[in-house]
Amino acid sequence: MSSVPAEVQQRAAALRAELAHHNYLYYVLDAPEIPDAEYDRLFRELQELEQTYPVLRTADSPTQRVGGAVLERFAPVHHAVPMLSIRTETDSGPDGARNFDARIRRELGLGPDAPPVEYAAELKFDGLAINLRYERGVLVQAATRGDGETGEDVTQNVRTVGAVPLRLRGIEAAVLEVRGEIYMRRDAFERLNERQRAAGEKTFVNPRNAAAGSIRQLDPAVAARRPLSFFAYGLGAVDGWELPPTHSALLDALQAAGLPVCDERAVVQGADGLVAFHQRIAARRDALPFDIDGVVYKVNSLALQQRLGFVTREPKWAVAHKYPAQEQLTVVRAIDIQVGRTGKLTPVAKLEPVFVGGVTVTNATLHNEDEVRRKDVRVGDTVIVRRAGDVIPEVVGVVLDRRPRDAGAPFDLYAQLHGECPECGSAIAREEGAADWHCTGGLYCPAQRKNAILHFAGRRAMDIEGLGEKLVEQLVDGGLVHDVADLYALEVGQIAALERMGDKSAQNLIDAIAQSRATTLARFLFALGIPEVGEATAAALAAHFGTLEALQQAATEYAAALALTDDETAAARARRLRGQALQQVPDVGPEVAERIATFFSEPHNLAVIARLRAAGVHWPEAKPERGAQPLAGKTFVLTGTLASMSRDQAKERLQALGAKVAGSVSKKTDYVVAGSEAGSKLAKAGELGVPVLDEAALLKLLETS
Repeated sequence: MSSVPAEVQQRAAALRAELAHHNYLYYVLDAPEIPDAEYDRLFRELQELEQTYPVLRTADSPTQRVGGAVLERFAPVHHAVPMLSIRTETDSGPDGARNFDARIRRELGLGPDAPPVEYAAELKFDGLAINLRYERGVLVQAATRGDGETGEDVTQNVRTVGAVPLRLRGIEAAVLEVRGEIYMRRDAFERLNERQRAAGEKTFVNPRNAAAGSIRQLDPAVAARRPLSFFAYGLGAVDGWELPPTHSALLDALQAAGLPVCDERAVVQGADGLVAFHQRIAARRDALPFDIDGVVYKVNSLALQQRLGFVTREPKWAVAHKYPAQEQLTVVRAIDIQVGRTGKLTPVAKLEPVFVGGVTVTNATLHNEDEVRRKDVRVGDTVIVRRAGDVIPEVVGVVLDRRPRDAGAPFDLYAQLHGECPECGSAIAREEGAADWHCTGGLYCPAQRKNAILHFAGRRAMDIEGLGEKLVEQLVDGGLVHDVADLYALEVGQIAALERMGDKSAQNLIDAIAQSRATTLARFLFALGIPEVGEATAAALAAHFGTLEALQQAATEYAAALALTDDETAAARARRLRGQALQQVPDVGPEVAERIATFFSEPHNLAVIARLRAAGVHWPEAKPERGAQPLAGKTFVLTGTLASMSRDQAKERLQALGAKVAGSVSKKTDYVVAGSEAGSKLAKAGELGVPVLDEAALLKLLETS
């Protein structure tokens, strides 16, 4: 040992202690704190030290064993055939497959002119390895891998997994041990976490943790409530069953016996076949319904497997070829707030750069304030970051035992922003019970500018023909338009100077903007982009209040009522708010009323509206005629083509009479208006017995109403 530098000895001892700690968390407590990629990095570092200085290799080194100790609460199970690990190719590119093929050919003594080796290629599942022991075709025992030699008896829990057959089909062998993976589908994992949150219980970091934790439950009733799945991929002890000649035939036989076997497998020839399989699965990885962290290659011939044998407790005839890690550890340096195109405020973790999922990541979404608090992410924390394919990187968990003493305080979005949007200074708001905070300056906020302009110019809003996404980007990026009111100050020369715009196109746009000045109150309200206010609600507001001023007054009164703080009960407050003018409008409930009140309470929005009116935007104003709503409470659906008017015009006329115009037919539909070439909506009306009006009947209804 004297020949080994002291610092190397200390580093090796520290690595052994850290790996032993994580082995205990992973195998014994099923509560891992670091992703697999971080564990693998530490493991390889210790391996390299022990290879350089063999004297450092001790009997208790993690490199000399597969896993950890067995929990006393489960009965131990000695594996008749050890559950060994397989070697991992550290090169995640094509050379990983070629290196494996080259080793196999050398071991078999194959020359360059010899035919390619046949391989069975399959997925490397990210779950919990399990050994199922069948005697005379009946499941008698299920055991975890444990340390490879001794596992734990989890039969009662595994019996609750519907994918695991309790009796095999056509198998009467004295003993047949089937090996495979207990895992959890991503959609099942999301549903499980939703149930955990609703019950106020701890959520899981990823599907593998959830699967492992479920199998290790002492109460099988808990495991039975967890949505677990199973794939078979190999054998343990066998007595009285004739083995097929190849691994691929073995999987086919297991499937025929009633065991689930993943369909994503193939028999390929040589290195090129392995590379092609690795690349094909990489392209489909994110679309798979479950997590994998690589693929597995096995020499297909069982006879050749036996000839190749094992080395240091690993089969020579198999290898795991991984993909770039989708989870890594890094440190949160700050938590910023980003404003989305719709005004949503999203907390974003600013990270120490880390290579994950094939790219260097410096930012990761934290979704919303509730998620940050649930995960308790703080500045200075070491966190697990996940990136799968093109999915935005996210923080999935915190390594609490690495939290520094000077870590930041629990996250408070409102306090951090002092109640103001970081982009425009407008007030931020969040409805009671909602997850997201929003900026209220929808017409003014720079972050929402392009989205607001496109919505404002839309066909069903102000109908400014020719004002599309690319042109809006040029106008905003060029500093010509800061909000929707600036559209009415544009000049032909400014537009003609833009890319792909000539004098004629510029004049057409100016003319379209000028024509949009004459509109309706319903269209104008819809164009403002008030959250939760669609076409139908905008029409209902216009019909109910008649003027913009009356609506603004009602919004101001509602905002004042919301601000009241007294000792009344929640039910009494709800009744008082229902008495407000805003909630007297059809289809306007408390959430929508609050959104309207918040929008018209923001001074920046009011300033833009005033500039729009000053620019000449106008509409016929009238006193509200709340009694003249003959079609109030009636729901219509339009389908097909009308000869005398467009469907949009028919919709506006119906809404002006108090009707609601829906997009689909249901039992609540009162009438379907069918023009020429009516489609599935007309057929649906026939199925449900909904009355159908042709164009002539619609015109008569509009005239008499």
